[in-house]
Order: sequence, then structure tokens, then C-alpha cells
Amino acid sequence: MSGETEDTLTGVETTRRSAKAKVDAIGGRKLKPATLMMGHGYDPALSEGALKPPVFLTSTFVFPNAAAGKRHFEGVTGKRPGGAEGLVYSRFNGPNQEILEDRLGIWEGAEDALTFSSGMSAIATLFLSLVRPGDTIVHSGPLYAATETLIARVLGQFGVKWLDFPAGATRAEIDAVLQRAADGGRVALIYLESPANPTNALVDVEAVAASRDAIFADAADKPPIAIDNTFLGPLWSQPLRHGADVVVYSLTKYAGGHSDLVAGGVLGAKPLINTIRAMRNTIGTICDPNTAWMLLRSLETLELRMSRAGDNAAKVCAFLRDHPKVERVGYLGFLAEAEGRQADIYRRHCTGGGSTFSLYLKGGEAEAFRFLDALRIAKLAVSLGGTETLASHPAAMTHLSVADERKQALGITDNLVRISIGVEDADDLIADMEQALAAI
Repeated sequence: MSGETEDTLTGVETTRRSAKAKVDAIGGRKLKPATLMMGHGYDPALSEGALKPPVFLTSTFVFPNAAAGKRHFEGVTGKRPGGAEGLVYSRFNGPNQEILEDRLGIWEGAEDALTFSSGMSAIATLFLSLVRPGDTIVHSGPLYAATETLIARVLGQFGVKWLDFPAGATRAEIDAVLQRAADGGRVALIYLESPANPTNALVDVEAVAASRDAIFADAADKPPIAIDNTFLGPLWSQPLRHGADVVVYSLTKYAGGHSDLVAGGVLGAKPLINTIRAMRNTIGTICDPNTAWMLLRSLETLELRMSRAGDNAAKVCAFLRDHPKVERVGYLGFLAEAEGRQADIYRRHCTGGGSTFSLYLKGGEAEAFRFLDALRIAKLAVSLGGTETLASHPAAMTHLSVADERKQALGITDNLVRISIGVEDADDLIADMEQALAAI
């Protein structure tokens, strides 16, 4: 907003800039994200003293003068990078969304962030902004089924190719796939999901980054590394610290945390975010003001909710681990004391085991269905990261569209149940699991 004085701007337009100058440190101590969630990016004085930001339900914004309107549109259209310097139109930006984006980036130390109408709209906008016909996308596997569909079936119609490596791949295995992709033409993007949905297998982000940097050392442009961090972020994993360039979120999950909204987020380095922003401005995948407002509410308790759910999951999984009707529990927290490659990745990349895990029962679909139908506290529903415990059957539900042979190769078997632990009493959840197992 260079060249403008404070009194030439509307109150709404100054909201974001004025709040940036507010307290982010005290006596040289940098404030923690949990503290900044209570006010960062918002100045009550600019909204009649309201403690919380109002919901700005408007389609368009009034420019203070014609010159300001021109500057704003230079940013929106990409003539000048970085987005609009002020508020323009709700397809591009808005006060609630901008405050939310300021706060989202804090958790992982990201330079910038964008919000979207859903996690899949965030992923689709990311792909559309970086990928051209004939390009190759390299990705880890498995991915969320809709993401795999978007890559293989939708983008595939436009000549986009893909290669993948398993989530737990070694550096040598990653090298082989990336080299094969590089030999075949332009690699537009390396897309990861860690832990993988629904197997909970971890990807070695550091190994992927090292492989990318080595194989594309002489390339004019190295393919960026993007990662879906929904299962562990931002509390238990921060991939930007391990070599990722862009982090993707379904904000529907832990960030929203109450199973009452749908939204997505992308955060990372400014140049990449600016590229993605230009595509979002064009196709209009921004989240709406009311959803942004609800997410601001939820971020205030994010650390509390994730911590409680994580503690509960550790107790529930400890019970399930030795149950005679359980074949295996894919809970990341067990890796802290384990050996092997997955344990090594966990210790380098994660600060906690999360609250979503894969439960492999002894038997098949029939046993899994009986278990799910017998649950009384846990709800039979897809999604994760809410205050309530949810359980689902990936092979028959979220990953139903995945080919049977690929499901088997990726470990998405008929005896697999995915569970997301909530914030209920842990002993009550254990009692529910115990009686449901008795029904098998």
C-alpha cells in the first residue's frame, strides 16, 4: 500500500496491515502460535471495538480512490506479484480470509498462506497452477482417493502423466522414480501425503528433497515439493522444516475440528503462493467469509484439541494393541520405541503420534462391519480430526473407487478400519472399543 496514508484507506482495508504491527513479541520473547491465535491479524479498533472479527458478508469493496483501485487490480491480475494491496472483490480476498491466512502461516513459519472452499479445491488449484499438458507428477502412494482420481483420471485427460513410489520408500527407490520421471520430460510437481491415507505410512520428506535436489541440480527449475499434512499438522509435523516447499491442508479436519465446516489451505514460500493465488483468483476457489470466521474460532483451541485427542489415542491404541481380535494397530506413536525405517522417519519428522490410526482386525469385511456397527460412542462416518471419535471402512468407503489390485498393493485391505479419536473420556472410548470387539 505504498504511497497511501492511513487516513486515505477504509477501516476494513487497514485491518490486516495495522494488525501486523501489533504485539508478536514481548521483551524480546517471540509469542507462541497458541497465543497469537487469539488476536494476530485483527485490530478491534477498526471494527467498532468488536473483540472478535465480524463476518464481512459483502461481494465487493469500495475503493478510496481510482488510483487505489488500479493498484489493487494490478495485484489481482498478476501484473504485479503478491496479490491485491487492498480489498477488491470476494472472489479474490476478504477481511475474514486474510486474517485467517495470516494466522495459518504462523504455525509452520510459512511466508504466506491461502484458504480454499475445500481441501480438494486447494489441491486442484495447486495442480492447475503448476502443471501443463505433457508434464509428469511424481507422488507418494497411497494418496487420498479423490487426489489420486484428480491426478490419474482428470489431469490424465489433458496428457498429464504420473509416477509414484510407496510412502515408506528408501532414498534409492525415490531416486529411481524421480530419475525415470526426469528422463521422460518436464516434472511439474512432487506431491506427497504423509502419513498416507488410510495406512498411516510415513514419507521421508528429507530423502525426497535430497533426491530432488540431486537429480534436478542442473535444471533451470526444480519441481516443487508439496505435501498434504492434514493427518499430523500443524502440531505433530511441520514439513517445511524438512524440505517441503508447499503444505496442503484439509482445514475441515483438525483446524476446523468440530465437523461443521469444509475448507482447505495451502501455505509456503511467497513465489509459489503467488502463483497459486493467481489461479485461485481466476477460478474462484477461495473459502467464504463465514467459514473463515468459524476457522478463526477453531484455531483458538487447536492446540488444546489436538493435544487431548493425541493423549486419548495413545491410551486407546495401547489397549487395542494386545487384543486377541486385533491383527495390528497402525498407530504412529508406537514408532517412538521401535526400530526400522518408519521409526527413523518418525523420529526425524514427527513430534507426536497423532490421533488417527489404522486398525487391522483379524478377519475380513464381515468382521470389520460387525465391529463398526457395534460402536456406540464412536460414530460411523468418514473424516477425521473432529472433537468426536469417528470410524470408517476405507476399502468400502473413502477408497472404494480405487482399483482392487491397487488397494491390495497399498495395504487397503477389507479388514482395515480407520479410526480418528476425539476429545471424549479415554476410558469411555476404550469401553466402547472393547464391547465392539466382543461383537465380532
